[in-house]
This record gives sequence, structure tokens and C-alpha cells, in this order.
Amino acid sequence: MKIVITGGTGFIGTYLSRNFLKSGHAVTAFGTRSSPAAIDHPDLTQISVDTTRPGPWQDHVAVADVVINLAGKSIFKRWSPTYKEQLYDSRILTTRHVVAALPGDRPVTLFSASAMGYYGNRKEDPVTEKEPPADDFLGRLCRDWETKAQLAEKNGHRVIRMRLGVVLGRDGGAFKQMATVFRRFAGGTVGDGRQWFPWIHIRDVAGAVAHLLARPDMSGPVNFCAPEPLRNRGVAKAFGHALNRPAGLAAPSFMLRLILGEFSETLLVGQRAVPDELLKSGFTFRFPRLDVALANLVG
Repeated sequence: MKIVITGGTGFIGTYLSRNFLKSGHAVTAFGTRSSPAAIDHPDLTQISVDTTRPGPWQDHVAVADVVINLAGKSIFKRWSPTYKEQLYDSRILTTRHVVAALPGDRPVTLFSASAMGYYGNRKEDPVTEKEPPADDFLGRLCRDWETKAQLAEKNGHRVIRMRLGVVLGRDGGAFKQMATVFRRFAGGTVGDGRQWFPWIHIRDVAGAVAHLLARPDMSGPVNFCAPEPLRNRGVAKAFGHALNRPAGLAAPSFMLRLILGEFSETLLVGQRAVPDELLKSGFTFRFPRLDVALANLVG
């Protein structure tokens, strides 16, 4: 198959590219990096481009069999009004241009990223894909992001909305950042530590994508998270145990709000998310438990 990945030079995109290439597929990865590709493979085409603007890059989308839309500015930064616009535009405009470029004469499978921020703060309630979006910045962003992707359904394309939890993998993302903090003896809970922490091992992300590709009957929102979420304090304890470091330090809520502003709320609330659609479809997680996932990543 011909597979196109926006945000394809990032942490998740690079991992998925490697998996697809190993399986014999051709991959075109779009990203903003001008550095050499992290993967050297004859079936990989890496293109540095701003996907918030239309252009010749869309010709690759038009001939693809599968499109995986991961592009978007990182939320892990203080949100100024200007940066909030960039968070929004990097996702909405890219998705708009991807959908516009899809072929009109044959169906394509579009995996379009979203996030657990869709649900907002659900406290103790189990959260399945049936829950509505939150009425806050991230909730509205994810809602609009998904709505743009859903427009592809009008032309007969299959759209899977990937509501991603915190993705853990060796080569980047949250694990690399959190492991660095714990190795420096500075790890611990965030806020009161009671908030739920939806997470998923990157191998299960790739496995779920392959599983859904083989299930043409499935579409719509899918929670990409492990079936056994933990509270933040449980996550800190698991990291400390895996890295043989203490987990006794804490980042008080008031300090996070002072330093990070509005973004801090995403760290202080959580979702007790359940991967209902994946479980009902028969998907088997390789890493359902965080201790097992961390043992794999540390090892």
C-alpha cells in the first residue's frame, strides 16, 4: 500500500513509518524538519513542508491508500494567545487540506489524530468513545479537528478518529521526558496526584492501527489508551520503581498554574478513559499494564 503520514517525522510518525516499511509498504512522511530522515529506506519519501498551506504535497495524498494525519504543534508549552492560534491552525488547516486532497474516485482510509483532551475533566467517571466533548479550549480544538476529518466521509472515505492518550516509547514523547526527570531524582506526583492518567505504549498504537486497517467495518472515534489507567500518583510510583528512583517529590498545583498558565490544567485533570471500541473489536494489548510497559521501555 501507499501510505501518507502528516507529522510523519515526529515521534509517533517515525515509529509508524518504520512499522509500515518493515511490512513492505511505501511511505511518504511530511514534516517540518529539514534534517536528514531518521530512517534510511528506499521506500520512504520524506518531505519538509508546511501542511497548513495547500501545495504540491497534496498530490501524494491523492494517490494514497491510507492517510495518517498526525500533524500539529505540541501542546506541551505555555499557551499564549498567539500559540493557541498555532495549536488550532496547525491541526485544523492541515486536516482541511488533507481532506480536500483525497481522491474522489475511490475510498481511502483516513486515520486522523485527536486527543483525550476531547473529554476534558471527567473526574471519576469511566470515559468511552460515546462521551461528548468538553467546553474548554482543548475540548473545542479536538471537536473541530475531528469535524474537519469527518468531512471525508461525505465522499465515501473511512475515517477513524484516534483519541490518543499519552504515548510512551523509548525514542521521544512523554516517557523520554519523564524518565529524564526521575533519573535526576526530581520525579513525583503532579498536583494532588488523584487525576487519572490515560496512557498507551507506542507498540500498541502501531498494533491498533494495523488491527483497524484489517477491520474495514470500523470507523468513528477510537480511544487509543491502555485498558488499565492509573492515577497520577500511581504513575509516579511505577516510574520510580522502573527506574530505581524515589518518587516522593510533588509539583504543587499553584506552582504549575504560575509557571505554565492555562496549559497547567491539562496536567491537573485527567480522564479515566476506556478503549471500549478496541476491546469490543477483539484487539489484544501487548502492554495493558504500566509496570509491564515501563519494564519494556527501560529494558
